[in-house]
Amino acid sequence: MKTKLWVGGILLLFALYIGMTFTQAVRLLSTGILIAQIMGVAILVIPAFCTWILIREVLFGLRTEKMGKALAASGELPKDLPRTPSGRFIRAAADEDFPNHQRDVEENPESWKSWYRLALAYEACGDKTRARKSMRTAIGFWLQDEKVNS
Repeated sequence: MKTKLWVGGILLLFALYIGMTFTQAVRLLSTGILIAQIMGVAILVIPAFCTWILIREVLFGLRTEKMGKALAASGELPKDLPRTPSGRFIRAAADEDFPNHQRDVEENPESWKSWYRLALAYEACGDKTRARKSMRTAIGFWLQDEKVNS
């Protein structure tokens, strides 16, 4: 809940920023001075790109949360690995558990559930890049399943 409030606050501030930059861009574009107009275009392009990135990341978070809830409801989340007192996964346990999830994906390459669990395994092993890539693959298969089931 606390995280959602922070994200909401950041989105609100970002919306305010977008509104202010749009106003400035319109002012610069209407000056008739070439350099000011170029700056006006830049002021429009950069926030548009940032907005695209922000929307993409928020959708990533919402989708992974929904998928995680679905797996939790069906009891299909992987077993909880031991952690250090600070909350990090014990690497040896994560490394020992990893081949199970890798094998699951090899046996079920189009299962979003398998890819989701593999992403969690990568995360537990400390490989955030592969975790994110696996989660994006899981989202792709999940969206296909959603489309078929609707």
